[in-house]
Amino acid sequence: MTAAKIITVAALAALAYVYFGYPLLCALLAAARRRPVASAPGEPSVSILISARNEIRHIDATVRNKLALDYPADRLEVLVVSDGSDDGTDEAVAALADAEPGRVRLLRQDPRAGKTAALNMAVGEARGEILVFSDANSLYAPDALRELVAVFADPEVGYATGRMVYRAADGSLTGEGCSAYMRYENLLRRLETGVGSIVGVDGGIDAVRAGLYRPMRPDQLPDLVLPLQVAGAGRRVVFAPKALLYEDALAVAGDEFRMRVRVSLRAWHGLKDMAGLLNPFRHGVFSMQLFSHKWLRYLAPVIQAPLLIANLALLSEGGFWTILLACQGLFYLLAWAGHLARRRGMPSPLGLPYYLCLVNAAAGVAFLRFLRGDRLVVWQPRT
Repeated sequence: MTAAKIITVAALAALAYVYFGYPLLCALLAAARRRPVASAPGEPSVSILISARNEIRHIDATVRNKLALDYPADRLEVLVVSDGSDDGTDEAVAALADAEPGRVRLLRQDPRAGKTAALNMAVGEARGEILVFSDANSLYAPDALRELVAVFADPEVGYATGRMVYRAADGSLTGEGCSAYMRYENLLRRLETGVGSIVGVDGGIDAVRAGLYRPMRPDQLPDLVLPLQVAGAGRRVVFAPKALLYEDALAVAGDEFRMRVRVSLRAWHGLKDMAGLLNPFRHGVFSMQLFSHKWLRYLAPVIQAPLLIANLALLSEGGFWTILLACQGLFYLLAWAGHLARRRGMPSPLGLPYYLCLVNAAAGVAFLRFLRGDRLVVWQPRT
């Protein structure tokens, strides 16, 4: 077998494993291991932590949404850390704090130091047994908090994440593709929970036992590093699918791309920091999960490129190699058609291939920046 054929087959097998083989493996392991979450109703004290940088458009609605949740008022507090905001965010939160004394508190981080540093600050002021992390534009379903904290009735659970539902009121393509992608991710999280712990979480509706929180460096991605720290400490990280978060998808693909590059870049540094979890002799099955779900997924664009190049070199071979190349070409053509549909503001069933290409392209750019040594602490919030 020639080098081109070996590269093509190996790359194809790797991608097939990343997107299809790994979920199937999780399904088999979940059936064999049978590790249900002993969820039960409860009302532990909760601190909802929000880092906000110039979020005047969203912060009032977000805080009011948290105050209106179906949860005892005396068991819930909301802490907002303004990360050097200068657009009226502080004044809006201060007004809510005056109206809801003891339930809403404003903290000021100045100079601006980023989300992770803001969370470190907020945790030092929080009183709750359970810390819940919300984005400044995240709206919870009325029963989301109850569903989220219920899993902590299981003493093995240290961290939990809810289910994000993206909304695109105008039917934008990024929203459609993003929703399809999240349905896939949520299915995988259900399977991983059955195995023991999940690897990926939603930063907008996460919760951790207060005693398990460990301060992180400002450049670390809390949505990745904190749950990995909890899993590394031997506690379970689980999916609470009934805890719903509603968030608007970005209608402009460029905004989504920049956000994905930022997240992927910080994720690479987090994966490097937590590389010790890849030791299967210490962390067992979770090491395989981390490598499969995160390392290989972020390396997907690095795998896609040699697959296409090597397959092109086999065009003269005909048969299977030509069919495989045609399938690749069709996939990228559909993604490009989805891109054109988005530019024209037209809803399209091609959202998934387009969004998958967008996510992988962003991961590829982030990987190159990671190799270059780039780090990111602060950024402009989603608009």
